[in-house]
Amino acid sequence: MALSARTSLLRLLQTRMPRGAPFDTKALQGLGISSALAWHYLKAGWLVRLGRALFMFPNDELARDACLKFLAARVPGLHVGGKTALAWRGVRHNLAAREQLSLWGEAPCKLPEWFTSRFRARYVARKLFRRKVRDFGLQPLPESLDGPVVSGPERALLEMLSEVGVRQSIEEARNVMEGMRSVRPEAIQELLRNCLRLKVIRLCVQWAEELKLGWAAAARQAVKRRYGRSRWTARLKDGTTLILKA
Repeated sequence: MALSARTSLLRLLQTRMPRGAPFDTKALQGLGISSALAWHYLKAGWLVRLGRALFMFPNDELARDACLKFLAARVPGLHVGGKTALAWRGVRHNLAAREQLSLWGEAPCKLPEWFTSRFRARYVARKLFRRKVRDFGLQPLPESLDGPVVSGPERALLEMLSEVGVRQSIEEARNVMEGMRSVRPEAIQELLRNCLRLKVIRLCVQWAEELKLGWAAAARQAVKRRYGRSRWTARLKDGTTLILKA
């Protein structure tokens, strides 16, 4: 390829590719940049390799939200969920010195090293709902409509409750839930009807009643046929015993 053509493509690369986000060989090929030419740019210092067929600009700083959107395009159902989603939507109890991102998706996945080395995060692929509510309550934050997809407060609450005894303490989860006074009854009902985890259903209903949350009656009404008439006891992974009344 002639030098002028390489220079022209390099200029196109620098103006078209996003700053603060990774890009792959497919995106480069869309600009007419072959794998061989990408390798040439890499050796010349115009690109930095993040992983296999994945690049960024040198001296660029990857932005969290841009990286989340990049991953979401490649990992089915990936979204910000659980306690992180609640915190981003203004519901939190304690603010950790370095908050860990809670990311959820549909299938097992290992977050890439280039992402985890920059952002403290963990990925959960627990099947929590029936497929009919696969996308229910998933949307960007109102103030960032072009940002990553984030669980709505009702979905994020149930995601957090599923982590109780696994990665989430009972005390903190209950304290976070205590601040959830403006939950939409119709939304929590739809999710509870389609929730696959009895522990989550029981925790949500019992704590809502104990905390005298305004939507507690709606929650129990949604699942009364599935709730059962006996106490539910479970030994959690963190060693604690959870007893939930009927």
